[in-house]
Amino acid sequence: MEYKTIRYEPGAVARIIMNRPNYRNAQSRVMLEEMDDAFLRAEDDKKVIVIVLSGEGDHFSSGHDLGTPEEMADRQKRGFPTDVRDFYSRARAIYFQNALRWRNLQKPTIAMVQGYCIYGGWIIAAAMDILFASTDALFLPSHFQYFSPPWDIGPKKAKEVLFENRFISAKEARELGFVNRVFTKTNLEKETLAFAARVAQQAPFVLKMQKFSINNMQDTMGFTSSMNSAFQTYYINRSLGWADFEKKVSKTKKLANSNSALENLQIKNQTEIT
Repeated sequence: MEYKTIRYEPGAVARIIMNRPNYRNAQSRVMLEEMDDAFLRAEDDKKVIVIVLSGEGDHFSSGHDLGTPEEMADRQKRGFPTDVRDFYSRARAIYFQNALRWRNLQKPTIAMVQGYCIYGGWIIAAAMDILFASTDALFLPSHFQYFSPPWDIGPKKAKEVLFENRFISAKEARELGFVNRVFTKTNLEKETLAFAARVAQQAPFVLKMQKFSINNMQDTMGFTSSMNSAFQTYYINRSLGWADFEKKVSKTKKLANSNSALENLQIKNQTEIT
């Protein structure tokens, strides 16, 4: 596959770089398809030990692409769901199943996050094994299509953040266990790649077994089954309000209200006793 929206750099530490900085790496259907191809390509390559996912420019990903010219041209060429059944199938294929597949890759994956990590950005970051972030990183959880926030940050905190609709800072994300390490923006890439290089020195089979064991622990606790159930329940309920949902998206071209999410983060920082 020829990549138009990402860059793929093979090696012991393979890199998948979302490359739409002019759109804050918004995830078009084409980008997600190219990412999936690159992840599977890296998994099949015996020379690849670790995979690092990042975004070009100032932001990791602003989430789903809801209307850039390229996305609209792709929809015109290949079609776009016009009813809830087709929309369900599309969402399950390119969001839910992609994320689960990337979570279960047999090689360690690392997300390198700077700037915005919103909704769809959260989904793909959450599917990685390890997250490193810059001090300016801001995370806005998604609880549709891939229902990981209760697993990522705990049920009580997930309810607080989702109910209020607010960003999580890199510092708070580290305290919650979603982010592993935080670096300055100038050091993020250097430190992430240095860590990945150290991991790449380990025996691939050992890494594979370690990852499988930890993922299997989560699955024994119900991770995958709960994700499937949540996806089904969400789309059954959403189908009942399909017309209202379509009206909202067509009018605003966005689901995440980043302005209010920033305001709510500021309120938290100003009012909470630390």
